[in-house]
Parts: sequence; C-alpha cells; structure tokens
Amino acid sequence: RLRLHDGKLIKDRRYHLRTYPNCFVAKELTDWLIDHKEAPDRETGIRLMQKLMDHYIIHHVCDEHSDYKDAKLLYRFRKDDGTFPLSKDVKVFMRGQSLYEKLVSVEESILKVREENSVKYQRTFLGCEMVDWLIQEGEVENRQEAVELGRALLEHGIIQHVSNRHHFFDSDILYHFWINFRRRRRLTELLNENSSRSLSESPDSPFCLRKLNPEPGNTSFLSVQTNKEIKIVSAVRRSSITSLSGNSNPYFSTAPTLVFPPVAECNPKSVLKRPVTNEELLSPGAPYVKKTLTIVGDAVGWGFVVRGGRPCHIQAVDPGGPAAAAGMKVCQFVFSVNGVYVLHLDYQTISSLIMTGPRTLVMEVMEAIE
Repeated sequence: RLRLHDGKLIKDRRYHLRTYPNCFVAKELTDWLIDHKEAPDRETGIRLMQKLMDHYIIHHVCDEHSDYKDAKLLYRFRKDDGTFPLSKDVKVFMRGQSLYEKLVSVEESILKVREENSVKYQRTFLGCEMVDWLIQEGEVENRQEAVELGRALLEHGIIQHVSNRHHFFDSDILYHFWINFRRRRRLTELLNENSSRSLSESPDSPFCLRKLNPEPGNTSFLSVQTNKEIKIVSAVRRSSITSLSGNSNPYFSTAPTLVFPPVAECNPKSVLKRPVTNEELLSPGAPYVKKTLTIVGDAVGWGFVVRGGRPCHIQAVDPGGPAAAAGMKVCQFVFSVNGVYVLHLDYQTISSLIMTGPRTLVMEVMEAIE
C-alpha cells in the first residue's frame, strides 16, 4: 500500500462526476505487480489481489464487486477510508509493529544481540529496559501499563522469553522480538499459506499434537492412537497472529513461571484407519451422520486437535475439555465452522477460522455410524 502511494498509483480519481479519494485502477495495479516482479503474470496478480479482498484489506470503492476484476474499475485499501476492521488481535499486532519500528530506528536501541546459556539471540532486551523505554517514550503512563502491554505482545506471539519459560515481567529477564517486522515478504507468499502439504512437511500449527514431558500440574492430556501407543498431547490453545511468525506459542498463564517445559514439534500419525474422501462422505446412503456441536471455549482453549485436509478430521480430544463435553470425538470429520462450509479446506485454514472467530464455537461434524 505504501509503495503504491509513493508511486502515485493510489490517488484521488474522478468517475461519472464524482471524486473517489485514495483509490487505484485494478488494471493499472495488475500491470504494476508484473512490472515490479510481485507477480509473474496477470492471472497470479488477480489471485493475489483477490486474496487481499477476501481478507478485507481492499474493496471496490462502491462495494459493487465482490471479486477483483482486471479492468478499469476503482478499488481502495480499507486502511485509506477507515473501513479496515480493527479487532483486538490486529490492534495488538499493529502496536507491536509500531514499537519495533521505533526501536530499530533509534541510535543506542535497547534491542541488541545477547547471549544466554551459550546461545546468541537477535533483537533482545531486558524486561525492565522495555518498561523504562515505554515510559520514557510516552507509550504508557506507568510501569503497570507497560507490563500489561508487554504481556499482550507476548501472548500474541510478537515477543517471547528467549527460552520460552516466562511471561513478561518488569525485571532483568531476557526477551526478544519473535517476529522480524523488517523481513521483506513477497505478495506471492500469500498464495502458499493455505496450500495442502503433507504432514511430514508441514510446520506445526496451533492445533497440532505436541510432545511434552508430563509434570504434575501441567495441562497436557492423553490420546490413544490407532496403534495403541500412548502419546502426551497438549490442549488446543487460544492464541492469535501466531501464523504470522511461522511458529505457534503455548498459552501463557499469569503465573511468574510457566509449568510447560520446552516443546518440540511433531507430526503425529493420523488416527484414521484409512483415508476418506469428500465424495464418500457426501454420497447418498453413506454410513455417516451429521451432528452440530456448540463448544464454549475456556481460558485454555477448546480442547481438541484438528488435522488433515479435504476433509479435516478430529485427531485428538481433551477428555476434560469443552469439546469433549459438547460431544466431540476422535475421527469425526469437520463439515462446517461457525456456518462456513469447510470440507474443501486444510487444517491450517480451519485453524485460522477457529482462532479468529468467537469464543463460542459452532461446528458441524460427520461421524461414522457404528
């Protein structure tokens, strides 16, 4: 958006005796994407801009077109007309980005390369240093506000304790920015975010199984796989913006230290006895029944793991969690999430739908008739 403003592609334009401020012509923008190597061809450019429309980043100036058309039509960034939906999660992310840019642009920044336990970390700072800086720059009024801001940034995956063991505190504990906001992302990366990848290749999602060393008081639960092996599984966490950092963080409680040991990524074997297709699920007379589950999330999350794709299935359920109480079971297939049909989606997309949705989750699942 900023590059388009600098290049004068975004400007006030007159059409049918009416002036539309801060807009661009779709056809000109597609040309620009190709000229600036942001898209290899017009088809890809159209798909990229449709992606931005789907995420409420751009829209037709009169909202007469829900699709991005490669024509002489006027579109506008919602940020330029005040219609961009600012949820709490987006506000926290934008605040983190603003603070990061401010920190890296000043001389004698508190962000430095530091070493702890023989490991070097980039973009690090001490908790007390951050609190002092926030007050000095007028970002907050007092130390309590600074700590609350630091905790919000940590819970949204923007900053992190270097060994992932502590929440944010006004002390000499070492933290670092988990997201590098200066990393140049190409638009074409948007088209890869929801691509189907095999479990062995895909990165961990906020809904994956995780290996934990069981300790008294932790929130992990047991899941019996089809091969009868017992694995420790962590409950699904309500976290936000984690996909932007490329990694998922555990939920952080307000206790001074965390009871979670360091986690390791794992891609568990599917609990399904055999692959099932959408055609098989939806064929007349198929031995499946549809059920509607209403799951009210608690402070930890909803308590289930979703994996696979087209269709996705329930990989594990916390026996003491909200999902189990609502009737969710292992091996059910996810038909819809909050009214959105999802049989054709992969688990990354469904994870995003769930995490960005309301606390009360309404899911339709399809269960095999025994």
